[in-house]
Amino acid sequence: MANLALRQLTKSYGSTDVLHGISLDVADGEFVVFVGPSGCGKSTTLRLIAGLEETTSGIIEIGDREVNNLEPKERDIAMVFQNYAIYPHMSVKKNIAFGLRSSKMPKEDKEKRIQEVAGILDMADLLDRKPSQLSGGQRQRVAIGRAMVRDPAVFLFDEPLSNLDAQLRTQMRLEIKRLHQRVGSTIIFVTHDQVEAMTMADRIVIMKDGHIQQVGTPSEVYHKPANTFVARFIGAPSMNLLNASFGQEGLILAGGQQVVLENMSTASGQGVLLGVRPDDLHPDDANPIISGKVTVLEPLGPETLIYVETPSGEVIAKADGRSPPQVGDLVNLSAGLEHLHVFDANTGVALR
Repeated sequence: MANLALRQLTKSYGSTDVLHGISLDVADGEFVVFVGPSGCGKSTTLRLIAGLEETTSGIIEIGDREVNNLEPKERDIAMVFQNYAIYPHMSVKKNIAFGLRSSKMPKEDKEKRIQEVAGILDMADLLDRKPSQLSGGQRQRVAIGRAMVRDPAVFLFDEPLSNLDAQLRTQMRLEIKRLHQRVGSTIIFVTHDQVEAMTMADRIVIMKDGHIQQVGTPSEVYHKPANTFVARFIGAPSMNLLNASFGQEGLILAGGQQVVLENMSTASGQGVLLGVRPDDLHPDDANPIISGKVTVLEPLGPETLIYVETPSGEVIAKADGRSPPQVGDLVNLSAGLEHLHVFDANTGVALR
């Protein structure tokens, strides 16, 4: 295991800048997930850490040593790819053992290590099978086993679950999280799926256009988004954002509804966006912050998502699944003031 540090890392392809001086410290044994839309630079960052591409500028440190000029095999990392990259003609055992092909470890120790890894991954009974005899989840575990057998300082996962169906993805998320809890390795995991990020990470790094937007725990990025991009990207459905401005007596929405917020230092008339997550917005006649007509229902069993057309635009709220309002109903929507977010309308930066 080892800590990892990125110092003002940049990457350019000709005149195209892909990474713009990103910096990050990852603690020894931490599980960090890079997440963001396609083209944000998350996979490029992973490839720079792995040594598969050269940095344009900046420093990469693994275990307190600079590795910029080291070959991938010298960096003490192991990478698990999206497409498994396991050999179809080899057995599970030989695929796992392939990770030790350049090791000078005695044969007996190699065998012991293979059995140990197979046991951790619950594959001891599958060692003689070929990949064609395995499920997608089992093949992914073989790829993880080949990386684990070397006992690297840092594991790098490049969207390893994107080729699996929904049920297997859920299962593999749990297995990888349990694996991390057992072995305590430093893990950098790249995904475009915010659900994977939220459920697996100790900390999440949210990227956009080659910049880090926010670094924090799943709870921090969900409940305290740094800007409107994070607010929209994290959470499903995404946060409601309503145009508003500050008046003399509080926040004024497009429909004239006023919301009084404490500890806000803003200029009267300043354009802002009021944010509230669907989880925190419910039909309630007590102290409503906005009202409108129900246009669509999405039953989810214990709760129902309701889409409400308001003078400030459409919002999504949650209602009790047993007795939700009906399409066409006029509803008042309430949220605790502690669950309201305010962003600068021009910059998108959180003000509250």
